[in-house]
Amino acid sequence: MLQVAFIRQNVDFVKERLAVRNFNEIDLVDAIVRLDDQRKKLQLESDTNLSRLNIHSKEIGQLMAKGQKEAAEAKKQEVAALKASLAPIAEQLRVVEEELNAALVRLPNLPSAKVPRGKTPEDNVTIREGGDKPSLPAGAQAHWDLAKRYNLIDFELGNKITGSGFPVYIDKGARLQRALIQYFLDYNTAAGYTEYQPPILVNEASARGTGQLPDKEGQMYYVKEDDLYLIPTAEVPVTNIYRDEILKEGQLPLRLTAYTPCFRREAGSYGKDVRGLNRLHQFDKVEIVQLVHPEKSYEILEEMVLHVEKLLQSLQLPYRILRLCGGDMGFTSAMTYDFEVYSAAQEKWLEVSSVSNFESFQTNRMKIRYKDAGGKTQNFHSLNGSSLALPRIVACLLENHQTADSIELPKVLHSYFGSERI
Repeated sequence: MLQVAFIRQNVDFVKERLAVRNFNEIDLVDAIVRLDDQRKKLQLESDTNLSRLNIHSKEIGQLMAKGQKEAAEAKKQEVAALKASLAPIAEQLRVVEEELNAALVRLPNLPSAKVPRGKTPEDNVTIREGGDKPSLPAGAQAHWDLAKRYNLIDFELGNKITGSGFPVYIDKGARLQRALIQYFLDYNTAAGYTEYQPPILVNEASARGTGQLPDKEGQMYYVKEDDLYLIPTAEVPVTNIYRDEILKEGQLPLRLTAYTPCFRREAGSYGKDVRGLNRLHQFDKVEIVQLVHPEKSYEILEEMVLHVEKLLQSLQLPYRILRLCGGDMGFTSAMTYDFEVYSAAQEKWLEVSSVSNFESFQTNRMKIRYKDAGGKTQNFHSLNGSSLALPRIVACLLENHQTADSIELPKVLHSYFGSERI
């Protein structure tokens, strides 16, 4: 969430950066300033009346002590009128503050100066590519056919038990999932990330803190009876670990990693792009999160990009890294890199990770702060990335590493999986 003081001092700049996002409610900036003006006016009126009330209350005691009862009674009437005025002002102030906060949470983050202009994924900028696209054997199959051939994943069984988008992993398919999760966690902890196992249900405050609410409300599964949300990513519970805390500058940076199942309704998704593992309602993902000093967040963003890139290289998958344009970025991000892996059998690029810098957008919402050397309270910058999301990684591993009669696994997975091939 952007700070009101920053918006007031930089109205034109805020509008210009929101235009890079193609945000279509630019007038919301002016509305926020007007609501803050109302808030300030009501707060001043409330403070002034309260100050006068305190002064008059003291004067009543002084007048009574001097025996000036008539004057004291007149002051009492003034005090009564002031007291009566406070409640309506307080109610008006409450309403205006609610409207102001409701407007603030609708404003997305401001894109970094490095974010390219654009409206669609076609406007994203390819930073670099790596790995070699494989030459598949004759009769090569897509991952959904390979999953059936080797009895790895049963999509129909998942549909029977729950519905579409909830696959059942079987035998070596389940073992491959477990192997990837363990490898990703080990890779992250070896790089200095502390592992957490957080809840997969969160309250509204947590979902609002990371910006899933109100922006992604329609995409989240909601448990009405308990007022809880199933997480769409481990970013939500992990970043909220430090919500409403003031830490010491010496504790920075904080590096956290977690594996969780993730749940997304994916409303409106249909057609060939959702076949097999391409788009699911429930999937496994390992996440990395950092809370860092504001001056170092873009340096650390590049470090996190390299971290994910080396992980993909170890899986021997062809990949490319994209810097997202303003119109394709998430609501909370100031700058995002997407990683895509080439699916040889489908002949298309599939997104497998996003690595983002949110600057102080999330930490301002969650009040995650630290005291600097001068004792001043500052907001952290927060970053996160997928390291990695499993479904499309599994899809590309199966497709790109297939031979005529097996699937050859990359060397890094041999000890985790217990075999060199499927």
